[in-house]
Amino acid sequence: VKCLTKVFYRGSINERVALNKVSLHLEEGRFATIIGGNGAGKSTLLKCIAGIYQAEEGQISLNGQSITRLPDYQRASTICHVFQDPMVGTAASLTVEENLALAFRRGEKRKLQRAITDRERSMFKEQLLNLQLGLEDRLNSPVKLLSGGQRQALALLMTTLKKPKLALLDEHTA
Repeated sequence: VKCLTKVFYRGSINERVALNKVSLHLEEGRFATIIGGNGAGKSTLLKCIAGIYQAEEGQISLNGQSITRLPDYQRASTICHVFQDPMVGTAASLTVEENLALAFRRGEKRKLQRAITDRERSMFKEQLLNLQLGLEDRLNSPVKLLSGGQRQALALLMTTLKKPKLALLDEHTA
């Protein structure tokens, strides 16, 4: 991230500079923790990197290639994002296994096929078992019926199914 600037409500009485020439460089395999008060721009930075927000100025690169102008769906195969609210990153009315299937196919071209194969279902169950939250027995439960902690654990698991190049975790332990 080089000199990223994001302004909300530009030119209005409510104009708010959320990011002012922010730069960040991470080597592969490294992580960074961003600390700041409410409204400091932490979530805005992550949303700019994920492509949810477009910055007014600056550059974003991943593995030496610019992704600055790519929309979020084109970044989805290499970048995953866990939001502050796990319901934002999950589909509440879909089941646990349907959410996992969507995450497992993130960034792939869509085609007509069986929604969830037996092999995938088995893999999902195995991954959920590792969480030790009883979710392996709730594959067919709608996500909206899970506790907040279960939803957050599911959202974290969803991000790791495809081994992304970059994981953006926004208050993931909240």
